[in-house]
Amino acid sequence: MNTDAQPGQFAAQKQMLADAILMLERAQVIDFNGHFSWRVPGRDCMLINSGRSVRSALTAADIVLIDFDGNLVDGADVPPMEFHIHSEIYRRRADVNAVVHTHPLWSTLFSMAGVPVQPVIMQAAVLGPIRVFDKTASINRRELGAELAEALGDGRVIMLKSHGSVAVADDIVGAFVLAVYLEETAQRQHLAAQLGPVTVLSGEQVDSIARNLWKPNLLRKVWDYHLGKLQR
Repeated sequence: MNTDAQPGQFAAQKQMLADAILMLERAQVIDFNGHFSWRVPGRDCMLINSGRSVRSALTAADIVLIDFDGNLVDGADVPPMEFHIHSEIYRRRADVNAVVHTHPLWSTLFSMAGVPVQPVIMQAAVLGPIRVFDKTASINRRELGAELAEALGDGRVIMLKSHGSVAVADDIVGAFVLAVYLEETAQRQHLAAQLGPVTVLSGEQVDSIARNLWKPNLLRKVWDYHLGKLQR
């Protein structure tokens, strides 16, 4: 352990990560697995929930500080074995400061069936093109993380076939909202398809709506809605 880390350092970010995971667990986007990270500015380090943390009862104490090689810098437990998802995206994308890997129900069904998730609701417009990582595997080696980061490219969301999804943004709130919007989109697309052909937003509609919805105050509104449910 590196003792350079100060007590109480990054307290706000640790609490936000803990809250984000708890909210995603309540929304059935994260289960007993899944992880959320935040890049430490100016350092090849990240905060992330530990591998053994209980996602339904997480606290800030379950958030550890590691470097991009998975070495523990500060904290009481080891990181999740799939930390390579986060580190390899951070290595590739200077614009990304938060990464979340989830195990959602609805969107995972789409990747299992090879059916694309389409922009069928307004919130889907901010997701951008949804890539699919076709290799079904635990991303527990650096080379797999690098392949996933390559497949994500400059996108915001990628689905892992028969596994889950990954969302990235410049902050914790943005990544959280993307994870929620992906699952809401997949659920509503599936339900609407039971009634008949589903209308997909046009490219022009997607561009216009995305500009309207990808604003800090509107993203925070989604966060605050779920945080209110968590705290009541």
